[in-house]
Amino acid sequence: MSDHVLGGTGLPVSRLGLGLAALGRPGYINIGHCDDLGAQKDVATLEREAHAVLDAAYAGGIRYFDAARSYGKAEEFLASWLERRGLPPGAVTVGSKWGYTYTADWRVDAEVHEVKDLSLATLRRQLAESRCLLGAHLRLYQIHSATLESGVLEDGTVLDELAHLRETGLAIGLTVTGSSQRETIERALDVGIFDTVQATWNLLERSASPALAAAHAAGLGVIVKEALANGRLTARGDVAPLQELAKRLGTTPDALALAAVLSQPWADVVLSGAATVETLSSNLRALELDLDAELAPELARLAEVPARYWQERAALTWN
Repeated sequence: MSDHVLGGTGLPVSRLGLGLAALGRPGYINIGHCDDLGAQKDVATLEREAHAVLDAAYAGGIRYFDAARSYGKAEEFLASWLERRGLPPGAVTVGSKWGYTYTADWRVDAEVHEVKDLSLATLRRQLAESRCLLGAHLRLYQIHSATLESGVLEDGTVLDELAHLRETGLAIGLTVTGSSQRETIERALDVGIFDTVQATWNLLERSASPALAAAHAAGLGVIVKEALANGRLTARGDVAPLQELAKRLGTTPDALALAAVLSQPWADVVLSGAATVETLSSNLRALELDLDAELAPELARLAEVPARYWQERAALTWN
């Protein structure tokens, strides 16, 4: 997997990255997550399994790793893996996020798994926590799920702090979510302090395409999350036409769905959210696929109305 640079940051990354949302805590909203982790969900077991996936990712050429303060012990697991491998800062590019606090207390059946707070106090607290764990490995710090409604892109104290951090050499980004992703990205471009944007884009939800193309053209690095729609675009999912097309092409639905995102000219890094070595291996097959232009109409027909897509995502259960 050849390295390239993340937008104008100068940070070396791989086309396929690894997101740790499903690796650092016992519960997540991906379909079949409980089956991936198995019966043993104690911290030691999950750290060992996370390290196995991280090892497989590194062996497969993945050089971008994406965590968050709210991903349970994801940053801790990543930090212990980096230390065990003896990887110096710069050997891989690590991004993390601030804005949500993990509250599930290692329970899958928790009433509330994470709490959102995009205040200056949270930024300062969580950056200190991230740096304590990741040290000089931390190269990109992102607002977690910025929305227009949150007001974070109008908060002068937060924006000034982020601008100052950027001046110190830390790349600054934001992640977006919901049916107004496009408008949020457009507002972020107006703000003008961001180096990267991370958004949901997949075969079902394509509405952010124009804004992501504009961000790429403006020199921002573009990272794509939820490329498999939290499991809907896998063999476990509910998108039969994708499964049939993958079978016809002799590949897996997840590899085909990831390849479709990788083919977008504005996508710098596409995140795998694999929780097992087997799933990651299947995801990596996307790099071997060269999609025929004739497939584009078939794939385009999978798109859903954004409001419907986000309604279905909101209904996914923690497992």
